[in-house]
Amino acid sequence: MASSALPETLALQRMYQWEKSSPDKVAFTQPMGGGVVRDWTWKQAMDEVRRMAAYLKSLNFEPGTKIALLAKNSAHWMMADWAIWMAGHVSVPLYPTLAATTVRQILEHSESKLLFVGKLDVWDEMKPGVPVELPMITLPLAPPVPGAMTWDEIIAKTAPLGDSPVRPADELCTLIYTSGTTGMPKGVMQSFGTFAWSITSGLKRVHIDSNARLFSYLPLAHVAERMLLEHGALATGAHVFFAESLDTFVADVQRARPTVFFSVPRLWVKFQQGVQAKMPAEKLDRLLKLPIIRGIVKKKILTGLGLDKVQWAAGGAAPMPTALLDWYLKLGLQIIEAYGMTENCALSHATVLGKPRPGTVGPPYDGVQCRIDKDSGEIQIKGECLMLGYYKQPEATKATFTDDGWLKTGDKGSIDAEGNLKITGRVKDLFKTGKGKYVAPAPIEDKLATHVAIEACCVTGANLGQPLGLLMLNAEATAKARDAAGRSALEASLAEHLKAVNAQLDPHEQMDCLVITAEAWSVENDILTPTMKVKRNRIEDRFAANYETWVASRKKVVWI
Repeated sequence: MASSALPETLALQRMYQWEKSSPDKVAFTQPMGGGVVRDWTWKQAMDEVRRMAAYLKSLNFEPGTKIALLAKNSAHWMMADWAIWMAGHVSVPLYPTLAATTVRQILEHSESKLLFVGKLDVWDEMKPGVPVELPMITLPLAPPVPGAMTWDEIIAKTAPLGDSPVRPADELCTLIYTSGTTGMPKGVMQSFGTFAWSITSGLKRVHIDSNARLFSYLPLAHVAERMLLEHGALATGAHVFFAESLDTFVADVQRARPTVFFSVPRLWVKFQQGVQAKMPAEKLDRLLKLPIIRGIVKKKILTGLGLDKVQWAAGGAAPMPTALLDWYLKLGLQIIEAYGMTENCALSHATVLGKPRPGTVGPPYDGVQCRIDKDSGEIQIKGECLMLGYYKQPEATKATFTDDGWLKTGDKGSIDAEGNLKITGRVKDLFKTGKGKYVAPAPIEDKLATHVAIEACCVTGANLGQPLGLLMLNAEATAKARDAAGRSALEASLAEHLKAVNAQLDPHEQMDCLVITAEAWSVENDILTPTMKVKRNRIEDRFAANYETWVASRKKVVWI
């Protein structure tokens, strides 16, 4: 599909625009460690980009060569990305927490000819996945990589690129490898025009301008962070702040005082639990009912989170429990529910500011069409946000589109009378119990996740008489469960929660028991994707052999 994106909305043109019109405006703020925080103006950032682009051009790669980025978010991550584009090549970002086998699969499948390595926590575990012959450049804050050239030494000895090359809208910009909930990642091809059209459409609903402050901490290898933070900054000239580490996260957010803030549901829950650890829910509810006090309380809590200046807050990547949305709304912060996927540039649906619609992800963005397949109930999308296809996988590409060009999302849903989309589960996540009844796990998991002790959960039970729920407790609950009294109280609370959730379900959906796993679910043990989604197939692989034993124990809460 030819893009209708205007040339001036394309990424490279936007860079040159801010370089020329706002050279002294701060583009990036980056903690450098040891209490040092550094700013880059557009002029300073573009000078480094131009120097690195000139170096990349000197390597005489074929136009469109794939160049990989393996790093946590930083100002240099974005500058490296821009230099790759300016030099005429295609960027291939990798999540900074991948297993070595996945690193190798992506680098080899993408045919990357160069790798930028930046700030990483687990480089020693990842580096066996890097082919020995692949040249590397280290960004500032990267771990030592013997034999690799450094960004700073290249910048110091290379003259900046003098011209301002542009790329056509239909040219490949990047390969974004999916997070792999159902197998090995696939390389989603997105063009410059796709990004430009999508961010232009998105900004009709999301207010970002040159005065906005954005906080980048979710992986830039993920399409949502790439769209909202990187392309949002390019489209508007907004100021991007970066995080230093988990330990400094609160201070980093408070430094940024973001006006736009996006987070995944799991982190919104963690923020809530942090507040509740200092102020019990009952006390907060009482204070919020007092007319004179409520404003002070709201401001104090949001200021403590660093979110007191937020004008637009959003959640995505997984369903947001209605109770969680309501809790933030009481504090004066409406969380927009956004829905999208890598294959449609994260641009599909979002609820509208000032019009909360709990239980839905709102209407489609401008220019996006949505329909529900009458046979499968699958949500299907059409618009200029759609990918070019999967890299080197024409059969997979064909299978992902209908014959008339609509993207098959794999999600099931319905559309209400006002045009709001409700997601009811995954087409392939449905499982049949031993009684022959189909169960959609996602809505049940939304209800389970409202318990304050639960960090992640998975409802399963194919061929069992009734489903069961597997749980990972959060750190606070895990600590309480270490002594007998704490465990007993928690078990009673979870049993009551199970009873309350089951009361809201049809008989065939009601869970026999809740199973608490001792091992934390993580990216490292391959139960979670880098975006914190549960890999159902891995849950089945690890635990399915025990399902019948757990159910036979007749316990409502099982500890393993």
